[in-house]
Amino acid sequence: MVNFNFGFGTVANGAAPVLPDPVPAHPLLDGKEEIGRGQYSVVLDKGDGERVYKVVSSPADYWLHTATDRPQGKHFPIVYADHGDIGQAQSGYRFCLLEMERLYPLTPESQAAIVAAQLSKAYWEGCRRWSQLGARMGRMAMYHLTQGDQPFGDVPMQSALRALSEFIEEYQLLPDILKADNLMVRKDGTLVFSDPVFVS
Repeated sequence: MVNFNFGFGTVANGAAPVLPDPVPAHPLLDGKEEIGRGQYSVVLDKGDGERVYKVVSSPADYWLHTATDRPQGKHFPIVYADHGDIGQAQSGYRFCLLEMERLYPLTPESQAAIVAAQLSKAYWEGCRRWSQLGARMGRMAMYHLTQGDQPFGDVPMQSALRALSEFIEEYQLLPDILKADNLMVRKDGTLVFSDPVFVS
């Protein structure tokens, strides 16, 4: 199993925390191979080479992928189906099952990895600049990524950052793009915001 990092910080030793729950029982998931696990999600291979089942327990993930006003476009994951509530996580959140496009880890030194690193660095610098705002520093840092001429500022990426910033503000979420692992790619190398938000 490849242990992808689907976000939401790190623990003291630097390892990414992962969801401790077993995969919920569901007919669509029976016999499916687990290919990734994060703090609030589990990803299973659908078996067709194109799609995955993603079990999410964070409301932030669920809203990002299913809300009618969610950010969409080139740099956001394609969600094919929302299969609904399939149980409850130990955290107290509900498990929801989504059918999504398959994404891949960043390849070191690729153009997508370089842009992801630039985004993470600029976001971290913004968080440091706005640290006096406490919990709001991340939202302010994200907003400032949408302003001015950034090194990653092609038109589709700037549009994606604006859409993400607006969504985060509307839903009062916290951004999570400090680590490039919270960004993934399609087969064609397109950078995708896979898990860029969390709830406080």
